[in-house]
Amino acid sequence: MTAVFVLTSTTTAAASTPAHDTGRTDPLTPTTGALGQAKPKDAGVDPRPIRQAQRTLADWTAADAVDGHPLYSGAAGLLAHDGKVVGKFTAGGAVRFDRDGNELPADQQVPVRENTIFDMASVSKLFTSIAVMQLVERGDVELSAPVARYLPAFGSHGKDKITVEQLLTHTSGLEATMPLWKDYPDRTSRIGAVLAAEPVSEPGTEYEYSDLNLITLGELVGKLTGERLDTYVQKNITGPLGMRDTGYNPPKPKLDRIAATEYQSEPDRGMIRGVVHDENAWSLDGVAGHAGIFSTIHDMGVLGQALLNGGTYDGARILSERSVRDMLTNRNQEFPDDSHGLGFELDQSWYMGELSSPNTAGHTGFTGTSFVIDPNSQSMAILLTNKVHPTREWGSINDARTTWATAMSRALKAKPNAGADSWFRHPEADDRGNRPGGGGSAGGAAGENNTDKNDTDNNNDNTDSGAQGKGGTNGLVPKPVLHRLGE
Repeated sequence: MTAVFVLTSTTTAAASTPAHDTGRTDPLTPTTGALGQAKPKDAGVDPRPIRQAQRTLADWTAADAVDGHPLYSGAAGLLAHDGKVVGKFTAGGAVRFDRDGNELPADQQVPVRENTIFDMASVSKLFTSIAVMQLVERGDVELSAPVARYLPAFGSHGKDKITVEQLLTHTSGLEATMPLWKDYPDRTSRIGAVLAAEPVSEPGTEYEYSDLNLITLGELVGKLTGERLDTYVQKNITGPLGMRDTGYNPPKPKLDRIAATEYQSEPDRGMIRGVVHDENAWSLDGVAGHAGIFSTIHDMGVLGQALLNGGTYDGARILSERSVRDMLTNRNQEFPDDSHGLGFELDQSWYMGELSSPNTAGHTGFTGTSFVIDPNSQSMAILLTNKVHPTREWGSINDARTTWATAMSRALKAKPNAGADSWFRHPEADDRGNRPGGGGSAGGAAGENNTDKNDTDNNNDNTDSGAQGKGGTNGLVPKPVLHRLGE
């Protein structure tokens, strides 16, 4: 929600500190344990919005009479509150279609299960960002330092003053992407092209979501640690957290649990399964700062809880509480539609739905993934789909993203201090059905412009990267009232 929540315990939201003020020491949450399970009512949340969203999301795996195809092939979702999983669902197929979009025979299909492994696409950027912050903690990197201090080749073409922080906040001035896989013959030349890229705007003057920022940071991690990014992430993030199904280039024994993505003829890759979908990451041996991670709803829930816990999970610490707080603090006040912490997007209602607030953090991925954590309410909403299976041409899943996050928000039973409702509908807003764009009863804030704002992972198609802003909430807008949880 865009209104401000006040917690009834001593918990203080991570991003409630002013920008760049990381001196706060109060905990993000009073618990640092592992993610548990609870019935919604036992966790103090209303099960009805969750059940309704589960039904809607499952319905969207069925072919629509108008479009002739489902919203996505398959999906898995997880909702959690106060360290307890309060909602999970799976629906549709991990492997379902042939190259032409025809359903495979039943015996060749693979259903989505709770342990299905999805290509996380740009959600991978969060792992790179955490790795950079670990180096900041160790004193190996300064956020305000020029990137060229650590990667001298990056200083060419007027980039000598671009800082590490500007890469993390997408204010470096670098363009969104480059067709590395097509224009350069090998990994060395592709990385060289990224480091030598010329800015398209003056650093610090514009927000431009760019894969090149995170590819550069992945190389920075490798240069300073002497380890390739995949090795570093396993040793310092996924390994300590026990995220056993999370990493780059998943091993062949796990192939039967991996969701298929797109059929590609250019480049000629066939039906992609178990190999990163993003062409640039694929051309970089599957390991890149902007894409390449595969994961499950369980493992992403572990990461989410570790962040809500202030950087620790079940006895393992990957970040200090101060670093987590800093990552979730808005550094882009001059770009109000593009609030951004260090690696994390903030307050993006186009996929965070009614769970969105100035402190809500997350990221999306072009393959159909979204990861949302809300420190204010100690909640998370994780939705993993393979919406590009068998083709990216089937469109956006922002309605599904907002439906799932909004379900968590509505389950919290937040009530306004004044007024009958926390949300109201414009008189001119239509009451439409449950398909995307209609913002049905489970959708709430669904019905964006059917484009994924930042999912630019895939270089030969930008249909999902339109600058849609934060409108299109089916007429639902926040009232300026204060909310308290659990009243």
